[in-house]
Amino acid sequence: MRLKELLMDLEDYRLAGDPSVEIAGVAEDSRRVEDGYLFVAVVGGQTDGHRYIPQALERGAAAVVGERLPEMQIPGSVPYVQVAEGRAALAHLAARWYGNPGREMTVVGVTGTDGKTTTVNLIQAIVDAAGRKTGMVSTVNALIGDRYQDTGLHVTTPEALVVQDLLAQMAGAGTEVAILEATSHGLAQHRVTGAEFDVAVVTNVTHEHLDYHGSWEQYLADKARLFRALSTSWRKPGVPKVSVLNADDASYPHLRAIPADLQVSYALDAEADVMAVDIRIADGGATFTVRAPQGPFEVRTPLIERYNAYNILAAVSAGLALGVPVDAIQRGVAAFKGVVGRMERIDEGGDFAAIVDFAHTPNSLQRVLETLRVQTSGRVIVVFGCAGLRDVYKREMMGRVAGQLADLTVITAEDPRTEDLDAIIDQIARGCEEAGAQEGRDYIRVPDRAEAIARAVALAQPGDTVVAAGKGHERSMCFGTTEYPWSDHQAMRAALLERLGRPGEVTAPPLPTSRPGRAS
Repeated sequence: MRLKELLMDLEDYRLAGDPSVEIAGVAEDSRRVEDGYLFVAVVGGQTDGHRYIPQALERGAAAVVGERLPEMQIPGSVPYVQVAEGRAALAHLAARWYGNPGREMTVVGVTGTDGKTTTVNLIQAIVDAAGRKTGMVSTVNALIGDRYQDTGLHVTTPEALVVQDLLAQMAGAGTEVAILEATSHGLAQHRVTGAEFDVAVVTNVTHEHLDYHGSWEQYLADKARLFRALSTSWRKPGVPKVSVLNADDASYPHLRAIPADLQVSYALDAEADVMAVDIRIADGGATFTVRAPQGPFEVRTPLIERYNAYNILAAVSAGLALGVPVDAIQRGVAAFKGVVGRMERIDEGGDFAAIVDFAHTPNSLQRVLETLRVQTSGRVIVVFGCAGLRDVYKREMMGRVAGQLADLTVITAEDPRTEDLDAIIDQIARGCEEAGAQEGRDYIRVPDRAEAIARAVALAQPGDTVVAAGKGHERSMCFGTTEYPWSDHQAMRAALLERLGRPGEVTAPPLPTSRPGRAS
């Protein structure tokens, strides 16, 4: 493909050099540049891609895109394209390179603080039940054709080149509806720009990632990019631009003001287009009536938590907007068993419950503990920490939630990165004490996560529930700048087997033996 063809979707740029040069690939990492590649210098939080232009040229870059003129002299045979925002340009270039695959499918985007992955999977199950070929990219995995694949260790929304590659694979597999999980970081950093969204769905917008966004208002504004993208996305014949909004959430009035061809609201409490009424919990699941413009209908689900009613309503609303028949919606909801690491029971026998859940925000932790409180005849024991180099304000908030709702809190590590783990634990402990919890009685500190889970399991009594929160599906933990293999599932199973007198059948992955939280 010639450079001038790649640049066709960029609105504003300045070109110095020959636009007819042939391009063999696109890369934003100089280490991935090969002969004939276009190198895009992106300014990130940790580094500035402009510094690596010399390395890209050494590796054979045929053209360079950047936000400012390079400090070095670029050979005359290498065109330089100056753009206002490198990440946005990268997204459009990636989409163009892969043939704008989002224009060949109906594309659904799901954003929010909690419940995104579950909602993505629910929508996929609903549309699939209607016989339409689906593709999906979530925090946990991607569905391409009939094949599932992992999306990484700590991956949320992949980088733009990966997103477009996945969309191209979906289009090549005959996908009709693609569902993408769109995180606030992914939206703010243009990772999903150029995906050509048709349906935008929000779960909720609560306290999270304020270290990056600065304020809840900015966090909401970045989430809102998904809804604003509807007006600029490619128009597909017969496919309206639809926003699906949570009328019970604080985001509702803000997102409602963003135009769309069709707006569909859902709620449990407020008056909305799609509502759940007459919720009934029974062994093995829940049943409720959906009240919708198409008429009332009943759904059955194995997911019994109240917060999953919101996820189901969001997915049902999206399904209705996509024209999915009611009977297919009912089949899809009934067939969906849940997502790995979301309220997942680890059962090795015994007389208490052991759960692994991804809850890593104040709101999600509160939802999980409230649910377990209702389901548990004995004590609720929670093991959790907070990530380093992330939102520091939520640490005390999560401590307060645990202090109020758990009988025993075990504070431990969760990706301390280069921060001092002891300092993170101190902040969580302050929140516990603000809620009236007392150290040694209501909460304890166990920095080693495997030991913390083992301690919680050892302390459990008949009828108790032990929940390890914050890691869920993730398969690594970051100490210093290194990702070490980790699994809460494996650690919980090892602790249960140890208690049952069957040690050694499963072991928790080893973590650094030096003081946790120190940079390596």
